[in-house]
Amino acid sequence: MKSLAVIILNWNGEKLLQEFLPAASALTICDRADLYVADNGSTDNSLAWIRANHPEVGIIELGDNYGFAEGYNRAIEATRYPYTLLLNSDVMVSPDWWRPLLDFMESHPDVGAAQPKIRSYRIPAMFEYAGAAGGYLDRLGYPYCRGRLFDHVEEDNGQYDGAPADVCWASGAAMIVRTETYLSLGGLDPKFFAHMEEIDLCCRMHAAGYRVCALTDCEVFHVGGASLSQGNPRKTYLNFRNNLLLLHKNLPRAAGRRKLFVRRLADTLAFMMFLLKGDLGNARAVIKAHSDFRKMRKEYTDFPATDTLSVLPGAKRNIIIDRYLLGKKK
Repeated sequence: MKSLAVIILNWNGEKLLQEFLPAASALTICDRADLYVADNGSTDNSLAWIRANHPEVGIIELGDNYGFAEGYNRAIEATRYPYTLLLNSDVMVSPDWWRPLLDFMESHPDVGAAQPKIRSYRIPAMFEYAGAAGGYLDRLGYPYCRGRLFDHVEEDNGQYDGAPADVCWASGAAMIVRTETYLSLGGLDPKFFAHMEEIDLCCRMHAAGYRVCALTDCEVFHVGGASLSQGNPRKTYLNFRNNLLLLHKNLPRAAGRRKLFVRRLADTLAFMMFLLKGDLGNARAVIKAHSDFRKMRKEYTDFPATDTLSVLPGAKRNIIIDRYLLGKKK
């Protein structure tokens, strides 16, 4: 068996496959790596197009739309290569993009997941919002990146280049995992459906004693927002709800209650900002996210004994204060 399976999850994404799959195939498939498309029950011409144009690409037919989380869980369970690289369908890869990731994982058994540098496909000089050069959670649990602070994305001037960096989370847009570790931890949480499920997985990896790293000697270019654009109320809902869920399930009960109380206050400010902008759709999305979180949290009954989130890279920072009171953009 080869060492690496690169898996692209697809749902009615024929146009994206036509644009990005040719390069992914040409620059991935070799004596060490295979490429698969896992299909979430598409009703377009995706699978017929792959079979006609790229027979070298494996197809995993899932039969239904299981979302990002459960779709990948089923695909990885079906393939079970030593290493798996989750790759979004709207990512343009570059030559040898996966090799440093696989080499790094093979030589660092204490690392559970890693990502390359992720830059914007539309504006290649800029980092891409979903991952940039590696992700963090601040002291209130808000995600940010090396290269992105809330809505401000930095230009890549090599400021994060160098040795692999320990981060809190790797982006699901292009994330390599140790397959048995992924499966032993239960994979991505299907209750999340989509958005932040990779952050939750990385938090569980940290709790299990693994590191998560970001490499800058390899890069990909991500369109971003191909399924849900930034500012879409559905995306806002999933991000707010799932962020609360990952804090609830990855913190000891007492610490979780304290942090979630403060988070409710902070999210109220976000709700007010949407109202002041006249953005009723996103304001309602925040309210619905909190309402559904209160229902869904009852489904989680096992909690960690220690607070690992507070000692992860980047956890001491308060990005609300940094961005909106101090005006920081990096």
